[in-house]
Amino acid sequence: MNLQQILEEGSRELGLTIGEEKSLQLLKYKDILLEWNKHMNLTAIEEEKDVMIKHFLDSISCTTTKYLKKEGTMIDVGTGAGFPGIPLKVVYPNLKLTLLDSLNKRINFLKEVCTQLQLGDVEFIHGRAEDYGQHKDYREKYDYAVARAVAPLNILVEYCIPFVKVGGYFICQKGKAMHEELGEAQKAIEVLGGKVVDKKEILLPFSDIKHNLLVIQKTKHTSTKYPRKAGKPTKNPIK
Repeated sequence: MNLQQILEEGSRELGLTIGEEKSLQLLKYKDILLEWNKHMNLTAIEEEKDVMIKHFLDSISCTTTKYLKKEGTMIDVGTGAGFPGIPLKVVYPNLKLTLLDSLNKRINFLKEVCTQLQLGDVEFIHGRAEDYGQHKDYREKYDYAVARAVAPLNILVEYCIPFVKVGGYFICQKGKAMHEELGEAQKAIEVLGGKVVDKKEILLPFSDIKHNLLVIQKTKHTSTKYPRKAGKPTKNPIK
């Protein structure tokens, strides 16, 4: 099975049909990722098949929740090499995407990817979630915030929920520790104005890897106390 078939059949297993154009965009993304990765640390995953499964299909698995629609505004917080935001933009091109990362070199990489993939309606922010979550142009402006493996959940919710408008959703990708982390994060979710509306385990196609998807709906405005200044959420998570 070639890489394009892995993408197309894997997406079908996740309930999404992606045509040749989108799979070719993702294959081009893979080429740029692996080329840039020779010179900077973007991913530890370097086998092409693993990139298809552990980065692209994993990102696309966010579409398995009924709460993510094909259009709207989305911010990917701590996006790193662009996951899950860019694959979601490829499969749902009508999403308006903001990519936030604290490292400028990664932002330059993300700009190159979006230029080569001809993705419009993408904004790039070099900065920290704690600062932009308090910025009037970004706070409570998004239908969706997404994040993957950025921090423990009780810290991550403070980074992400302030960006979400009331009625919107924070869609979080987590590994095996999600259930344990969720217990520790319940207070923070409540304090920040959210409630859990969906959680599901996903078996990644063509693998034995299980990941978790957690969806938190924003039900009320976040207190202006949050997010706290850079470093505070990590040192002193909401309890």
